[in-house]
Amino acid sequence: MSMVEKKPMVGELGNFMEKLKGQMALALPKHMNSDRMTRLALTEFSKNPALQKCSFASIASCVMTASQLGLEIGVGGQAYIIPYKDTATFVPGWKGLIDLVNRAGRASAWTGAVFAGDDFDWGLGDAPFIRHKPMGENDPAKLLFAYAVGRVNGSDWPVIECWPNERIKKHFKKFNKVGDRHYAFQNWEMYARKVVLLQVLKYLPQSVELNAAIDIANGSIEGRRVTIDANFVAIEETPVEPAGGTESGRSVDDLVKPKNQTAFNFADFESKLQLCKATGEINAVFKAIDREKLSESDQERIDALGLEREQEIGAIQD
Repeated sequence: MSMVEKKPMVGELGNFMEKLKGQMALALPKHMNSDRMTRLALTEFSKNPALQKCSFASIASCVMTASQLGLEIGVGGQAYIIPYKDTATFVPGWKGLIDLVNRAGRASAWTGAVFAGDDFDWGLGDAPFIRHKPMGENDPAKLLFAYAVGRVNGSDWPVIECWPNERIKKHFKKFNKVGDRHYAFQNWEMYARKVVLLQVLKYLPQSVELNAAIDIANGSIEGRRVTIDANFVAIEETPVEPAGGTESGRSVDDLVKPKNQTAFNFADFESKLQLCKATGEINAVFKAIDREKLSESDQERIDALGLEREQEIGAIQD
């Protein structure tokens, strides 16, 4: 039985990653360490049954790419490991791209999502501006615009890109090569914000890391697997084939259907985490959660709480 078929355990991946810690340590910036990167990867692996079907080599490749860029996987939305069939693919999030812009120190950037009911206005011309006051809505079905703002240090005016949701959907239809396995079906807001941010980044100073991340992000929009070899970004010519093919009857409109999101009981969730004495028990708590019904911010919060408890358990065992 192959490693993909037998649903490998977290411990097996941990042993596999242990052999790569030396390489990760060399690639990581000084403010990060290989132990944390490994822990983040194992956390994502344990929560995602589809990722557990992927080869260890492809998962490790994603972690190495994240290490080279200095981006953390999962928690905080800097980067993600997305499973396509039996292959894991590294996808930078919009937060990771912004972190790389700010880290370079020559410019700053931000991106936002505008929902129905928000107070929003924008304009171009000789004095471009964005004015946005969110009113609390975050239902993907009610997304109206996504925008990005970039400013070179010392510049009088920002670079602005603002797209209505219909334009973003047309962009998705044009460039998506992997059908309904595309990560946008799980996180439309992340996709929308990243698409407009990539337009703005074309006009900002770019470090080696940011330039590589932009190439990877553009490749991932089409579903192509991307790796870094030294300072060169290698993009596969053929998109990763999704399980079951690319046709399933789902349309781009399925991306923004209401998720029937409900208020998540964080107090109950944290109580259950505190009762956990091992990583396996934490995994069981996460498996009982329907992530599709949670907002992006709620998903990030429970991920952070889970990782925090996992670290506490690790410290006790050490």
